[in-house]
Amino acid sequence: MIGRLKGILVHKQPPWLVVDVNGVGYELEAPMSTFYDLPETGREVALFTHYAQKEDSVSLYGFLREGERRLFRDVQKVSGIGARIALAVLSGVSVDEFARLVQASDVAALTRIPGIGKKTAERMVVELRDRAADFGGGGGPLAGAGIGDAQSEAVAALQQLGYKPVEAARMAREAVAAGDDSATIIRKALQSALR
Repeated sequence: MIGRLKGILVHKQPPWLVVDVNGVGYELEAPMSTFYDLPETGREVALFTHYAQKEDSVSLYGFLREGERRLFRDVQKVSGIGARIALAVLSGVSVDEFARLVQASDVAALTRIPGIGKKTAERMVVELRDRAADFGGGGGPLAGAGIGDAQSEAVAALQQLGYKPVEAARMAREAVAAGDDSATIIRKALQSALR
């Protein structure tokens, strides 16, 4: 199993990134919480990883913080939840915020995360409440591209999180401010959607 990678970040476009480790490029899928704090391409990065093998595919997921990886694994233990929804959770709220929502049994807020309906949110609360206090970690901003590129990157990332193209464009447009990078736009858009 691959538990951690350290190498040069050669590509990043949500939700995918590529890390070159001694000439081998590892393609990983990562939540937006990880993208917020990634260095610029060409710089060294160390990621905690989760390796998943199914009948027809092999996937590698990357996280800057151990708490994010732990939450990713714990969320998938909930009946009916897979990697896609686990990534949406980490992209929609911080680890600490998720723990708070679960401990408070805030089903309404959990259902605002793309891909999570009322029944799934209720199962998450029931199955994760006892472990929620053990979750730990967070997220921060990422330096990004110019405003036009940043807004289009934000729209693409929001679509990857399950929002319809029109809704993603509206969310990014409402969240954008002069000088914002794509990660900031995405974070503002998701925070606004959770209100």
